[in-house]
Amino acid sequence: MLLSAAHVRPCSLLLAVAALAASAAFAAPSPGSGKTTYRWVDNQGVVHYGDQIPPEYAGKDREIMNPQGVPVGHVDGEKSPDQLATEARARAAIIKQKQHDTFLVTTYTSVKDIEGLRDARLEQLKTQRVAGQQYTESLRARLGALQTRAMNYRPYSANTGARPMPDDLAEDLVRTLSEMRTQAGALTSKSEEEANLRAQFQADIERYRELHTLHSND
Repeated sequence: MLLSAAHVRPCSLLLAVAALAASAAFAAPSPGSGKTTYRWVDNQGVVHYGDQIPPEYAGKDREIMNPQGVPVGHVDGEKSPDQLATEARARAAIIKQKQHDTFLVTTYTSVKDIEGLRDARLEQLKTQRVAGQQYTESLRARLGALQTRAMNYRPYSANTGARPMPDDLAEDLVRTLSEMRTQAGALTSKSEEEANLRAQFQADIERYRELHTLHSND
């Protein structure tokens, strides 16, 4: 039961305070005990104190307490390989972000600089995509011509006396079809590269503005 000064006579109050102090001194480890006191929390959220950590809680973080019960240190619990790998990836991501932030603030003087580089890169991709489309059209025309020639030979010709298709013509047909598939994949990749480039530059612009806002508030 809690006691207040309004309900306890002065003498009784002094005795109560002395009893509480003695109780606290008894509960705290003595400075000369030579033992380290730890504080940890079990899986049910219950706080424990002791000079040894039970094996089942070796993976838990714990605090080191001084004789007055005040935390003076921290000990990380044992980590699994997956936890260590996750923490390593998180640290690497933080370092990478800091490096990129430094690159942004030291490379560009304004958002217009970033937009200018973005537009130049997009123009390069556009030129490459147009060249790829033109090449694909030339392959399509070549394929049409080869297919027309193939109609003069078996098995495509309706003439029963037609000769078998020459090997070089068959090889040209296969090679042209294969190259057309390759170019179709390359054009798809260019479209994806363009979308990724736009997203990357937009993220850089937003981060650049954020960094300048942070610096202006310092």
